Amino acid sequence: MRYALMVEPQEGMTYTAQLELALAAEAAGFEAFFRSDHWLSLEGEEERPATDAWAVLAGLARETRSIRLGTLVSPITFRLPAAIAKIVATVDEMSGGRVELGLGAGWHDPEHERFGIPYPPLGERFERLGETLEIVLGLWTRPRFTFAGRHYAIRDAACEPKPVQRPHPPLIVGGYGKPKTVALAARYATELNLDSPVPDACPPILARLDEACRAIGRDPATVVRSAMIPWPEGSPEAQAALVNAYQAAGLGRLYLNVGAGTVDRAAITAFGRAVVAPGRTDETL
Repeated sequence: MRYALMVEPQEGMTYTAQLELALAAEAAGFEAFFRSDHWLSLEGEEERPATDAWAVLAGLARETRSIRLGTLVSPITFRLPAAIAKIVATVDEMSGGRVELGLGAGWHDPEHERFGIPYPPLGERFERLGETLEIVLGLWTRPRFTFAGRHYAIRDAACEPKPVQRPHPPLIVGGYGKPKTVALAARYATELNLDSPVPDACPPILARLDEACRAIGRDPATVVRSAMIPWPEGSPEAQAALVNAYQAAGLGRLYLNVGAGTVDRAAITAFGRAVVAPGRTDETL
């Protein structure tokens, strides 16, 4: 099982607090540090500080050494397709090739209203998500790229520098495993991420992913299957049992969500010793 630490900084987390957790996760053997991409509290406290996801990840890229960095997920309503492609390629260079991009259709109505961000109906947002995925991949992997869709059009565009990672940084499509999400993941994504499923809910969704991949001639084994879940409480044995249940359900990666830093460095270190990398010595943790 692969492990990522997930945080929700829109609930008042400073850059310094995020850096401390990223460094703790890196020391504890976590593969990745991910954060949400929101500009407004989801709990109704609109005065809470909410840092920009990609500005923070650019900083973390220079202050960490080995841990991977990404968003789960960036809403396509916030940035034009070419803009997010350029931002992620830049941070990938800054990190030495450690960036991953989660993309979603966007969902928090008040956030869009407060900041004057257009918020199309859900069907249109999914259409825009599909076009964004195609454009981002094209800009990352082709010398020049032209695209004419229903919502976006670019002409003979060169996105340089290209990302450090080849063929491109991992692309994650996240959601609840609904048909549109699964279809987009099968066509474009490196990884399908499920939001807070119980283990028993995973196999039917993953079976649909397999079917969607085979329908377009893609090997289903090329799609990573993951889930974001709340930080597991309890003893190390209980934590390991939960992880094992998700692994048995067909997942290969877990994002452990600690919210706005409700789990401290000591808990992250303990989880690393007991579950993430039990064979490592105290000195490496």
